[in-house]
Amino acid sequence: MNESPNPAVLTEQRGNVLIVTINRPEARNAVNAAVHVGLGEALERAEHDPEIRAVVLTGTGDQAFCAGADLKALSRGERLEPADQAQRAWGFAGVVRHPISKPVIAAVNGFALGGGTELALYCDLVVAADHAQFGLPEVKRGIYAAAGGAFRIAQQIPVKLAMEYLLTGEPFTAQRAAELGFANRVVPLAQLMDTALDLAARIAVNAPLSVQASKRIARGIADGAIASDAEFWEANKREGKIVMRSEDAREGPLAFAQKRNPVWKAC
Repeated sequence: MNESPNPAVLTEQRGNVLIVTINRPEARNAVNAAVHVGLGEALERAEHDPEIRAVVLTGTGDQAFCAGADLKALSRGERLEPADQAQRAWGFAGVVRHPISKPVIAAVNGFALGGGTELALYCDLVVAADHAQFGLPEVKRGIYAAAGGAFRIAQQIPVKLAMEYLLTGEPFTAQRAAELGFANRVVPLAQLMDTALDLAARIAVNAPLSVQASKRIARGIADGAIASDAEFWEANKREGKIVMRSEDAREGPLAFAQKRNPVWKAC
């Protein structure tokens, strides 16, 4: 597998498919600034290379697809996004506000919690290993699913169930994801990449411009943005001024890093 300029993310092109791998197994493939840049640059490459017709996004190892934001890094005061303004505009992980015309398939090789689920929500198709888990546990950490999860989950599964998972922060299995229509396929881990690549090949064999136009229409993508998401992102910004500046938002990641129960103050 060929490394991208940033070793936190690996890329490999197989025919017309670009495989993009989060490569931080020591941190359960959690997102830091290096992952943000690496994933964002990989999407840019896919969008502008006419030879790439589909993207498969996965994680290194068999335990974690992506553990979400690197809360331990956050508790140390590290930024999870790069300094470059254009790269920051891609959103969390360089992905969630970075729609491209090329179809993106998530190959979920392990648990995908928090930002990991938000990456899967961003993708057009999801193939999950049978031991994978999804969930938005941010409310258990004093934060909220601000990387698209709070609105995308309610768009992609029945609203009452979306609200249950969003407000309890409890996880759900790959099998349940398939029942809800959130995952296209659930397979043994050994078959994960073959299944994802088979879907990608079935897409890539079609007329590229037709596929890309179809995705833009279905997703409402125009000029590199999804207009219908604008109000949700504005709500994210508004709520973030309250939640992310609170004492609870500092307490949650700190308690997580210290492996103790948080003490909430609602302030």
